[in-house]
Amino acid sequence: MSQFDVVVIGAGPGGYIAAIRAAQLGLKTACIDAGVNKAGDAPALGGTCLNVGCIPSKALLQSSEHFHAAQHDFAEHGITVGNVKFNAAKMIERKDTIVTKLTGGIKFLFHKNKVESLFGKGSLKGRNGDLWQVEVDNKGEKSLIEAKNVIIATGSVPRPLPLVDIDNVNVLDNEGALNLTAVPKKLGVIGSGVIGLEMGSVWKRVGSEVTILEAMPTFLAAADQQIAKEAFKIFTKEQGLVIELGVKLNEIKNSKKGVTVAYEAGGQAKEETFDKLIVSIGRIPNTEGLNAEAAGLEKDGRGFIKVDDECRTNLPNVWAIGDVVRGPMLAHKASDEGVAVAERIAGQKPHLDFNTIPFVIYTDPEIAWVGKTEEQLKAEGANYKKGTSGFAANGRALGLGKAKGMVKVLADAETDRILGVHMIGPMVSELVAEGVTGLEFKASSEDIARIVHAHPTLSEVLHEASLAVDKRALHG
Repeated sequence: MSQFDVVVIGAGPGGYIAAIRAAQLGLKTACIDAGVNKAGDAPALGGTCLNVGCIPSKALLQSSEHFHAAQHDFAEHGITVGNVKFNAAKMIERKDTIVTKLTGGIKFLFHKNKVESLFGKGSLKGRNGDLWQVEVDNKGEKSLIEAKNVIIATGSVPRPLPLVDIDNVNVLDNEGALNLTAVPKKLGVIGSGVIGLEMGSVWKRVGSEVTILEAMPTFLAAADQQIAKEAFKIFTKEQGLVIELGVKLNEIKNSKKGVTVAYEAGGQAKEETFDKLIVSIGRIPNTEGLNAEAAGLEKDGRGFIKVDDECRTNLPNVWAIGDVVRGPMLAHKASDEGVAVAERIAGQKPHLDFNTIPFVIYTDPEIAWVGKTEEQLKAEGANYKKGTSGFAANGRALGLGKAKGMVKVLADAETDRILGVHMIGPMVSELVAEGVTGLEFKASSEDIARIVHAHPTLSEVLHEASLAVDKRALHG
């Protein structure tokens, strides 16, 4: 029976990074994963993020943005392109190529770092002295390995909607939404979170009539509401997305003619029939098949594996990271937890601050933030100050033809320490990194205001917002 210092269950962005870091630290490491490629005929590492989540969705977003730009924006640049045609199947093919390249890249990294990759589902089978026995189930062919430490990184799965079953034909989850090979005339989306907004944006830009139904009365409740209101205005009034808030779903019927949704919104009973319906109402931790109950692994009332601040479970030398534990369900959070756990196993003392983890929504314009929102600061009774600056007067944004949006900086009124940075605009997924660095190093708004920012760049808007915190903006 093979023995390892570390066995990781799951090869998503948390698991594969944990395995690589453990191997770098000289620990004999194996990683168990049951993921398969789109065709279902070969293993595929990378988990949901790489195969049916973060990466493929960004590929589709970019393709749809190019198509929209060719139709609507090129003429402004003096470029005539004639009759622009869209090929959904080709867009999906490009996305699949990118996914295949990156999943193969993880396989290469495992080989390079001497991580043993085992195909199958991993589960805890009990202790043999100081070692954990872990079963690997490869489609019914079972084997046992032993490990001093086990890291559970099994991720999450889409939250089911009781009113309708996902068939990925007419009613789609994130995977089905990423594999449509024809543009639906009418597309419905249940949920206005990250997946709902991103997928709704993709298919709206290539020709679908998109209606998003959201149960919450507030749009993007987790975001700073000044940013959220700006986003709502752009998405609805300028881009034509129909977003209904405070929706109560009554009935969903899936038939050959389409998917009919009966619901209430704004005190009125409504009914819509869609060609396709995307269900994106969040995700739940994936602990199926771990043998958690028999092993004595504790979970909380929502199904998350209980861990302490260092990702230790109640079982000795069993750790858990990523979507399967508390905290934001973000790939980069999972990766950093994976690194931290590997280093703890090796005797190091790493630190991970959940307060400085950035959030991004890859719509157009993009939305990104880190730290506290203004609503949170008000609820805490915090004494704060703020500065804002828009992209409308930014030379780089105007040159790109993407001058919508703004940056908002929140700082402590007495110490000037940055408390939150919130953005909507072009490439703010990249700009937010400066805000993350500022929070991590406990910078003040004046620190960012005193740093020289290259001209002309989009980052000047963050610089200007930081100046505005002390009412000394130069361009506002």
